[in-house]
Amino acid sequence: MHDIGKIGTPDHILLKPGKLTDDEMVIMRQHTCIGADILGECDSSLMATASQVARWHHEKWDGSGYPDGLAGAEIPIAARIVALADVFDALTSERPYKQAWTVDAALAFITSQSGKHFDPQLVPLFIAELPKLLAIKAKWAD
Repeated sequence: MHDIGKIGTPDHILLKPGKLTDDEMVIMRQHTCIGADILGECDSSLMATASQVARWHHEKWDGSGYPDGLAGAEIPIAARIVALADVFDALTSERPYKQAWTVDAALAFITSQSGKHFDPQLVPLFIAELPKLLAIKAKWAD
């Protein structure tokens, strides 16, 4: 549900086999706000969390993410957790524009980004749960 806003992104950008241009990247980044708007504000705590995740799952611990440049604990915990899972899934999955990374390469990247992209307290927790995460990933593989 975190990427629901991608329904507002043109297929020629979503499925592009190469690197996105700066203009295409501006359009791609809009999926976070589109998703938050789709999920909207409501009384349900579950939907409120889903809206927060949709909007802020591309924020980075060091404040260099988007759409709002939030940093550290300003980023809701659910969005910080989904950011880790989303990057791991993206790296270890084949995409039209790239081959899948190995699990070891993805973990090396995530570890290198602890305190930069990712919450440094969450990275070791993510790694500790990796066997369970890999089992889930295998169960739901395309």
